[in-house]
Amino acid sequence: MFPIGKTSGSTLVAWLRGADAAQVVRVLASRPDAAVEPEPRSVGELADRLQRPASVALAIPRLTLPELQVAEGAAALAPATRDVLANLLDATDGESAHQLEAVLRELADRALVWPGGDGRLHVAAPLRQVWAAPLGLDAPLARLLADTTSTDLGRMLAAVGITSTGTKQKRLAALIDHHGDPDRVTALVAKAPAAARKLLEQRARQAPERSARILYGLPRPDPGPGERWALERGLLIRDGRWYGPARMPSEVALALRGTGWHAPFTPVPPEVRTRPVTGSAVDREAAAAAMAFAAHASSVLAACAAAPPARLKSGGIGARELSRLGKAAKCDDTVVRIALESAAAAGLLARDGDRVAATEAYDGWAEGEPADRLAVLLRAWWTLPLTPGGSRDEEGKALPALAGAPPRGGCVQARHGLLASAARLPAGEGATDPADLGALIAWQRPLVDQLAQDASPFATLVGESELLGVLALGALSPLGAALDADGPDAVAAACRRLLPASTGSARFGSDLTAVVAGTPSTPLVTLLDSVADREATGTASVWRFSPDSVRRALDAGHTADTLTADLAAIAVATTTEPLPQPLAYLIRDTARGHGRVRVVSAACVIHGAEPALLAELAAHRRLAPLGLRQLAPTVLISRTPPDETLAALRSAGYAPVAEEQDGSVRIEWTRRHRATNPLPTPRRPAGPRRKAVRVAGARTATDLAAVAARLLAAPQEAPEPDPDDGRPYASDTEEIIAGHARNLSFTDVRQLAHAVNEKQPITVEYTATSGNTTVRTLSRLELDAPYLHAWCHLRDAERVFTLSRIHGVMPS
Repeated sequence: MFPIGKTSGSTLVAWLRGADAAQVVRVLASRPDAAVEPEPRSVGELADRLQRPASVALAIPRLTLPELQVAEGAAALAPATRDVLANLLDATDGESAHQLEAVLRELADRALVWPGGDGRLHVAAPLRQVWAAPLGLDAPLARLLADTTSTDLGRMLAAVGITSTGTKQKRLAALIDHHGDPDRVTALVAKAPAAARKLLEQRARQAPERSARILYGLPRPDPGPGERWALERGLLIRDGRWYGPARMPSEVALALRGTGWHAPFTPVPPEVRTRPVTGSAVDREAAAAAMAFAAHASSVLAACAAAPPARLKSGGIGARELSRLGKAAKCDDTVVRIALESAAAAGLLARDGDRVAATEAYDGWAEGEPADRLAVLLRAWWTLPLTPGGSRDEEGKALPALAGAPPRGGCVQARHGLLASAARLPAGEGATDPADLGALIAWQRPLVDQLAQDASPFATLVGESELLGVLALGALSPLGAALDADGPDAVAAACRRLLPASTGSARFGSDLTAVVAGTPSTPLVTLLDSVADREATGTASVWRFSPDSVRRALDAGHTADTLTADLAAIAVATTTEPLPQPLAYLIRDTARGHGRVRVVSAACVIHGAEPALLAELAAHRRLAPLGLRQLAPTVLISRTPPDETLAALRSAGYAPVAEEQDGSVRIEWTRRHRATNPLPTPRRPAGPRRKAVRVAGARTATDLAAVAARLLAAPQEAPEPDPDDGRPYASDTEEIIAGHARNLSFTDVRQLAHAVNEKQPITVEYTATSGNTTVRTLSRLELDAPYLHAWCHLRDAERVFTLSRIHGVMPS
């Protein structure tokens, strides 16, 4: 998987040596994985790293649609001149030609397609493997005829009317020259029998056939007359053993598609209808959305902390628990999913047996300011390897949240594409319909993942961004700009600028409600949640008092006096009284009846000071299932346990309290659930914490310029160390690894030795004794030649690897 093509590698070295320092800096900035520590010592080593398939695979998802189209065209023709490529893409003149030049410069800055000294465009070898058949074309004639004998080539030339003499190379060159001329090919096919002409025209517009007969070695039946005519003239090619389908060379297919056929090239992004928006309006809209989400997310996580949701047997949180959390937080399913996934990624939620509970980190997060809480969730959402709002699969079935689905890097790229698309809009303009940005994402990042549930492109992602305040009025908000800058300090600063500080006061109404404008502080939420029921959250939160809610506070140890004093301390004064009269009466009336009946454990005993009240309980029909029996005027016994007896009495409208064994009132504290086990999600690899690798993308422009200058000043190819020639290795680790890892280039040896010495993770291509090849991320490396002991993140366990079976190395 990691080997590179020597031809394209040598041309890349030559191009880099001829480039100026600014060009090399752009390459390093666009491909930071190629400049990780240890830094490359020469342009040759840099080219080696840039040609790794894994490195190319990291660059491909970041290409725009026209860049991907040009790269595919170059891969189909490689190597070809710029003029041939322009003709293929119908970009030979005018604005399209200028746009093609701009795209080629971008591809060169990524070291994917670059001009060679021979006037042709060269393509990174791994780029050709991205498409099984680029543009639906098979391999060129030279490759398909590489194993053909000179005699067979002579017969093909004779069939097309060319006298053949000389060596096999001359005959092959003559046939390539003939078939490379579209006019000659079309003239030849025009004289073909009808069956052959029909077959060739069909095959020219079809993708190459890949038959199972190749795998099983089953010979094809004899060709028909039409196919035999094409085979005799080299318009179709079969291998010498006649296994598999006949293949059409790319030159022939392009000729038969005609001069009017062109590969797709879409250099102009789709139009987005816009409207004028002011910066202040965007800020207000973003602040309102962010405040609402922060409040809802806090409520969702508070509900998880109070009553941890149960996990399904198959994993994740199902629809029933999601609905319960949504009702508790007064928000819809999408907000609940975003809050859960982001909180889990931030370490605020974790698995606790068969439930998902809050962690100790949640307590510190909950005590923070709204802006700080939102910043944590935003940064986690930005890096989620999934789209949390995705609630339906391809078949329309409901998906659980926190199910630990495999990571999808395309989801992260989709977010980056959305912000890049919004940033492309003119200053002071916002999308009239934010859904139009979905088509722009598809142009910015054509390879990113889309959800089957979306009626329009990336509808779920756009909706998430609006909920979080990343997009507002169809424009990029300060929060989105901070995320795009990819700096944690920038995100926190943007949140603090848009979100006001939390408030510690409430406005009480005579209708037994408390209204908090803005985001309530954690102590305020704790107090109001203990004595009232929350009815609404968002930019303003509403709590309602009732006998049951006040009784709940009294059960938790409050008294009428302390409740009144605590509520009065947070009240915004509207009258001469600290609290509205109805609320004060409600607290006193509920407290007056609270504790008139007491329940004690005995399995159980009910007693009170009022014989008439005890007699009433014994005769109550709704309490008959408790099995109450009066032993004395002030004593009842129940055959039901104390907690169930308490619940039944309260449901019947009474306000009993529980007693401890010593006769004191039992305070009913709310038990906190705090989990320690991480959720089974792919966001955090199991095993030891990985040490971060410093990459070129995190360096300043000055750093990159210094690296480029050193590379251009160094020899083209740094000599490989050889103790016999007096060229020592940089370290003993390098020499030991080089002596055993015979399948690695010295560039890979340096990378692996650096990872071992610096205790950094590394990604390797490894072939097991069974013959299976896998790509694994390893950490906690310990060298014990000829073996490498490491923690394997693929197997979630310690493993021992044989150095000679490692075939490629990449920074993790």
